[in-house]
Amino acid sequence: MELSLPFQLAVITVVAFLCQWASWRIKLPAILPLLISGLLLGSVTGLIQPRDLFGDLLLPGVSLAVSIILFEGALTLRFDEIRGLEKTVRRLVTWGALVTWGVVTLSAWGLLEMPFGLALLFGALVVVTGPTVIVPLLRSVRPKANVARLLRWEGIVIDPLGAILAVLAYELVVATGQQGALLHGLWLFFQAIAVGTAIGAVVAFVLSFLLSRQLVPEYLRSFLVLSMVIGSFVLANGISEESGLVAVTVAGIVLANRKGVRTDDILHFKENLSVMLISVLFIVLAARLEMDQLLSLGATALLVLAIIQLVARPLSVWVSTLGSSLNWREKALLAWIAPRGIVAAAVSALFAQRLQENGVEGADLLVPLTFMVIIGTVALQSVTARPLARLLKVAEPGPRGFLIIGANPVARAVGAALNENNFPVILIDSSWESIRAARMEGLGTFYGNPVSSHADQHLDLVGYGKLLGLSPRRELNTMATMRYRLEFGEANVYSLPWVSEKEDKHEVAAHHRGATLFSSEASYARLASLISQGAEIRRTRITDEFSFEAYLKVEDRQVMPLFAIDTRDRVQVFTAEQQPEPKAGWSVIGLIKEEETEKTEAAARE
Repeated sequence: MELSLPFQLAVITVVAFLCQWASWRIKLPAILPLLISGLLLGSVTGLIQPRDLFGDLLLPGVSLAVSIILFEGALTLRFDEIRGLEKTVRRLVTWGALVTWGVVTLSAWGLLEMPFGLALLFGALVVVTGPTVIVPLLRSVRPKANVARLLRWEGIVIDPLGAILAVLAYELVVATGQQGALLHGLWLFFQAIAVGTAIGAVVAFVLSFLLSRQLVPEYLRSFLVLSMVIGSFVLANGISEESGLVAVTVAGIVLANRKGVRTDDILHFKENLSVMLISVLFIVLAARLEMDQLLSLGATALLVLAIIQLVARPLSVWVSTLGSSLNWREKALLAWIAPRGIVAAAVSALFAQRLQENGVEGADLLVPLTFMVIIGTVALQSVTARPLARLLKVAEPGPRGFLIIGANPVARAVGAALNENNFPVILIDSSWESIRAARMEGLGTFYGNPVSSHADQHLDLVGYGKLLGLSPRRELNTMATMRYRLEFGEANVYSLPWVSEKEDKHEVAAHHRGATLFSSEASYARLASLISQGAEIRRTRITDEFSFEAYLKVEDRQVMPLFAIDTRDRVQVFTAEQQPEPKAGWSVIGLIKEEETEKTEAAARE
């Protein structure tokens, strides 16, 4: 069945989204379903024909997309994250990379009987990991902070270095037998690093100058950065081959660590763009692969894959972490996680095409071998990394905790109730008296403004997944929900209702405030009044005999349900927009105020 070109594009886009959505539902990285979909759409069914669809623009387009993805990843790298681990990062991307390169090269040369130069190129290609596979895997595995930061830094920094190593190996392959080939290759290697670093640093300083002085309007900021990234990538590659990846990586790191430059909005735009590019690229590149080539690799190729996973990576990590502060459990997880990603796929396709044009024997094996490593490492580590992290006790807890804006009496009462039911809380406030009172009650606290740069750097949110805006300062609640929406997700930020008689044009848009906590009448003033009058927050179990409806209709008391806890000990928040429906076996945490008549009668009976 042959599809029209517009229909092929539509199929790729829709399937890419479905793969991302499915991976979100099953809590596994999206790369595996994307690769499988690409193989099915390409060589298996023939629905997608990338060569016909994109023609000569395919590989240049892939290169540009990879540069954008790498820049977005580099924009998340901050030096203050790896204080004390800088030496380990340097070793991982230098000595560790060389160890991996050497082990893989010897394995391919000895076991697959590849020409040594081609084996050298294959080893360079599979040195890289990359943000396209590391970041989704980290979201699923949630390892401890040190391991996560090392893997993210290694994955982003090693991509351009691996690509340059591939250039060096390629030059050695095509110049085999020529005098001075090694020196020429080394010259190209260091030239690419120097050119890329220089251009990347200049671009970062130009961008920081333009952005920090508001010389570009808000709606053009992301467009400016995108154009500069593409321009620097093409310029660097024009001067020295594969130095473009170095340029965009250096630009991202420098820009991320420049003071006075706000990059949150740019990063948000780039994240969305990167998700789309990654999804499309994996499908398109996998669709180019011939299934017969992949299946013909045989058991020996699987042995090479096993050596990469079980020998090369552990040896690389052992060399890189000597004398570090990491314990053996963290090192073991670090040694297991090293999936290969889009850079390996893209660069292998580029060099395989060049080598085939030069008539190099065995060049047709380069792409299927690289994809075998990508599929094998991604599939194996996607399934096993999370259980291994739990077994080694280096996985962070699930996001059960609540970040509460405010440490006032209402916030303390809600926080205490959640804390008593094993849902950790952090109360954040700029009032020292309120913070001190919360600490006296044994609650987690953070003294400061929730939207300050200090909070960005020092507020540890590992294990926290929801935000409750309980401050009487409505604007602060709104700013906090806007700030932490990306952190927790739009469905997990809540704030107290706005009670105002102003016209709509003076009100903050509802989508900026998050869901309305508890009910539309649960203003701060009302909650504070009820608590000051003796109302208590209690947990009540729902049974077949005592239903939720009965709980709400108990006479002589006011009830405001706040949270519902299901049979799997998961909490749901009551909001004005959505009310949970507790069933038998659930529990409800509610604010309950007994009527005075009932209290008086009870006292008289006593």
